[in-house]
Amino acid sequence: MNDTSEMQEWESEIKAEDSLFSINFKEVWQYRDLLLMLVKRDYISTYKQTILGPIWFFVQPILTMIIYVILFGQIAKLSTDGTPQIVFYLSGITIWNYFSESLTKTSSVFRDNAAIFGKVYFPRLIMPLSIVVSALIKFGIQFTLFIAVVLYYTFIEHRIEPNVWVLATPFLLLLMSLFSLGLGMIFSSMTTKYKDLVFLLTFGIQLFMYATPVVYSMGSIPQKYQWIVKANPLTGIFECFRYAYLGSGSFNPNSLLFSTGVIVVLLGLGVVIFNKVEKSFMDTV
Repeated sequence: MNDTSEMQEWESEIKAEDSLFSINFKEVWQYRDLLLMLVKRDYISTYKQTILGPIWFFVQPILTMIIYVILFGQIAKLSTDGTPQIVFYLSGITIWNYFSESLTKTSSVFRDNAAIFGKVYFPRLIMPLSIVVSALIKFGIQFTLFIAVVLYYTFIEHRIEPNVWVLATPFLLLLMSLFSLGLGMIFSSMTTKYKDLVFLLTFGIQLFMYATPVVYSMGSIPQKYQWIVKANPLTGIFECFRYAYLGSGSFNPNSLLFSTGVIVVLLGLGVVIFNKVEKSFMDTV
């Protein structure tokens, strides 16, 4: 019989966290295989029974871009800072699709996965992380389409001039991932008790798009209203992305610093609320 004074080593230990700010990154890393499996599940379940399959990744931004060109370019005649309308609208659509999809799906993670959460233990953070990673696959395909259009207008039409800021693309993606993750965890925690917030969020995301320079440039907004758009953490990200690949716009590096600060605060708030709700959400979901 082993000496009772010896400490028994356990492979895993499930316990309540003392701090709301704590994130067990080691445990999340140990469940990386589960994360990859969930990413694969999301991809297969979305396009398994569709006719075009992953081709929808290309069809969606192209159709949206055509609508934007007609509505905002030809009818409303919004300024695109002298850049071709096709590549201007496609730049906004590409990164907005990633953000909106990540936020929409993350915001209902507790409700959509209540059955799994109630049966087996794993780090709950795995679920929202899998959504953000899964959306990256779709973004990667649509980004390839965007790059092809950028190359055409750069080397064939000679109408845009990408610059060194394209190297900031991974950082911009990281900021959008963290922003959607933070906001998503906040809304997901709230919808466990107030389920009608899901409908409000769907409507709110549509409105939020018009407070973000997706279909217009900052130069087309009257000076007295620009502060409203500049208060949006996504504005600095979108302006940097467009300036990097199109060489146009009024990008200010300080706006990117502002975006980073706000996103870090929201992510911290999201972690606190998520950690608090995950301990008791099964009683209200």
